[in-house]
Amino acid sequence: MVNGQWYPAEWPDRIRALAAGTLTPVTPKRAATVMLLKDTGTGPAVHMLRRRASMAFAAGAYAYPGGGVDPRDDEHHVGWAGPTRAWWATRLGVDETAAQAIVCAAVRETYEEAGVLLAGPAPDSVVGDTTGPDWEADRAALVARDLSFAEFLDRRGLVLRSDLLGAWTRWITPEFEARRYDTWFFVAALPEGQRTRNASTEADRTVWIRPAQAAASYDKGELLMMPPTIATLRQLTAYGTAAEALAAAPDRDLTPVLAQARLEGDEIVLAWPGHDEFTKHIPTGGAPA
Repeated sequence: MVNGQWYPAEWPDRIRALAAGTLTPVTPKRAATVMLLKDTGTGPAVHMLRRRASMAFAAGAYAYPGGGVDPRDDEHHVGWAGPTRAWWATRLGVDETAAQAIVCAAVRETYEEAGVLLAGPAPDSVVGDTTGPDWEADRAALVARDLSFAEFLDRRGLVLRSDLLGAWTRWITPEFEARRYDTWFFVAALPEGQRTRNASTEADRTVWIRPAQAAASYDKGELLMMPPTIATLRQLTAYGTAAEALAAAPDRDLTPVLAQARLEGDEIVLAWPGHDEFTKHIPTGGAPA
């Protein structure tokens, strides 16, 4: 492996099956992930976690806090501040109900996995320290799905600060994958007074790292990442502060990125449109190159 690109051993066989018409694609689940940034003396750093080796999906890979949509976030009205649900629906390319659920997933998962909460008691405020035992009890209830995010906000007298998020990109897991996600990537700045911690049962390590440093470690094969993770890290290197990245988010193209597998002679070519560095050439009877 010349870099840290995540590439499961079962992919070639599944790609061949898809090309042959014997594999039916799984419907992707909606998900959200957040690139949480904080400023340092040498530019912004991003919060990343390493997925445990025991995980069924992307084991050992570095990623951002994130996860699937809770269906209850479609159903309950959530205390809301910032751009309206209608605005988010247009931005994300979905209806208003789905927009609320996706934004809720971004905020909820950041709290569940990093202990950082993008919410406040008023539309112009953010909660401070969230590390006390009562906060931890609520976080654990959210993780266990014993408590919905709407109920959590109501109990705390909080509103979700959607204005603290910027929609960055959207990637859909390839059709040949057994576990598929339609994931919206967001960018956000670490709120003043809050700090991250490894609150996830899915991660064995967390780091704050400059995007350029993380990308260099990936290029050396030192950090394992999925294509959307390294792609977004490379994009973040252009910004000198977290505020600059957030300001750039509204102009970002959210056209979904979906890998394509096609037959060319005696090999299958796996490619992510717009991201040539991830292209793989897979001989019909051998390993990818």
